Amino acid sequence: MNSSAVLRRQKLLKLIKNLHIFHPWCPKHKTLQNPCAQIQKPSRVFGVSQYSTQSTKFPEYQMPSVTWGVVQGKKEKLVNRVKICDYLKTLGIIPDELENLELPSTVKVMSERVQFLQKLGLTIDDINEYPLMLGCSVRKNMIPVLGYLEKVGIPKSKLGEFVKNYPQVLHTSVVVELAPVIKFLRGLDVEKQDIGYVLQKYPELLGFKLEGTMSTSVAYLVSIGVSPRDIGPMVTQYPYFLGMRVGTVIKPLVDYLFSLGLPKKILARMLEKRAYILGYDLEETVKLNVDCLISFGIRREAIASVIAQYPQILGLPLKAKLSSQQYFFNLKLKIDPDGFACIIEKMPQIASLNQHVIMKPIEFLLGRGLPLEDVAIMVMKCPQLVALRVELMKKSYYYFKSEMGRPVKELVEFPEYFTYSLECRIKPRYTKLQSKGIRCSLNWFLNCSDQRFEERLQGDYIESESLGPSFCMGGKLELPGSDVVSDEEAESDDEVLYRRTVSL
Repeated sequence: MNSSAVLRRQKLLKLIKNLHIFHPWCPKHKTLQNPCAQIQKPSRVFGVSQYSTQSTKFPEYQMPSVTWGVVQGKKEKLVNRVKICDYLKTLGIIPDELENLELPSTVKVMSERVQFLQKLGLTIDDINEYPLMLGCSVRKNMIPVLGYLEKVGIPKSKLGEFVKNYPQVLHTSVVVELAPVIKFLRGLDVEKQDIGYVLQKYPELLGFKLEGTMSTSVAYLVSIGVSPRDIGPMVTQYPYFLGMRVGTVIKPLVDYLFSLGLPKKILARMLEKRAYILGYDLEETVKLNVDCLISFGIRREAIASVIAQYPQILGLPLKAKLSSQQYFFNLKLKIDPDGFACIIEKMPQIASLNQHVIMKPIEFLLGRGLPLEDVAIMVMKCPQLVALRVELMKKSYYYFKSEMGRPVKELVEFPEYFTYSLECRIKPRYTKLQSKGIRCSLNWFLNCSDQRFEERLQGDYIESESLGPSFCMGGKLELPGSDVVSDEEAESDDEVLYRRTVSL
């Protein structure tokens, strides 16, 4: 009995001891009230620190404090929202548009967002233009997007301007939205080094759906004859056409140009080289300029030729330019409106040529003793004269007078003489004529290809004079005297020349 009593006594003391250890009023063991307090919690910003060490492109940007894990009550949220709005007002930012936007939980986080945007170069006025950018997280939105934009070629110094022009980019996902657009552009043969330039020129591209406007506009242009490999250079030159609707913008313009007589092949080549034509407004600009050309005396059947030679004429403030040039040619050369219309048909670039530039060749010819009437005739025959460099004209004229010894009248009859290279065409051909003792007109030995010239030298006769190549709308480039063209010079079916285009 004594032993059993002792055993019960020991169990009772052990139980009392355990109760004493875990009792809350025991001062010796107060730290055991929260046994987890001594365990070090993992840092919440581990992911942020990892990003900041991997990306060295934004070393000066401070990582934001993480507050979205904080649980707030309705009252506390309302109080913090009022504090944030008051803070924004002190900066001059109007928070009205942020009413339905989820804002950060503290003023500190909002302050970090504002400071981040200001470091990019945005002003308070820029933020007021699109205050919704304040709803973007620095860590989740701004840093990943800006880092990717810099990676694809937008200079870091230009990121602020880019965001200012297209702030909606801060809401996008790099993987879901940005990367597919870049891949699409590369698929169009836009050079990698040109991607940044294209995006800076037209940042809204990043907001388009691939299967929408961009794909249909490219498909339509290829269907009318634009070479697929030229789409990339077109995008680099004028990316805006990727955002144009085919049915309401591109197709009506193309159909109208076809109706003027422009062949499909020529229009496709025009668009490949000057894609900005697609940006001309059909009703407000193109049709008005075509009507303007007709009102100044240009024949309707010559309109297509004028456009092919100088496509930019469709987008000029044409009425003012033509009125000014018509008056100028009448004042300086006594050329009447019909003569001026003839000049525009042959060289429509005259509409944009500086009058000071035009006067230099005219003054040179007048200074050689040519009458004003003869100079006017020369300009109407060959308007390209007014765009030539006087230095080259002087050399050609000196050779004409000193070496060839011909009368000035021949220059009036064939003013195109000044448009040929003295060293590459005039001198070599004239030397061969001299060696064979052949006497002929300027037109006969200059206005032909090298092969035709050699055939003429080998021939036992001098063929009749011709007016040179003639421009036939919608047909081939017809060469006078085609009946004597050699077999080697004959065109194949795959090498049809539809028309000539003039580039100055």
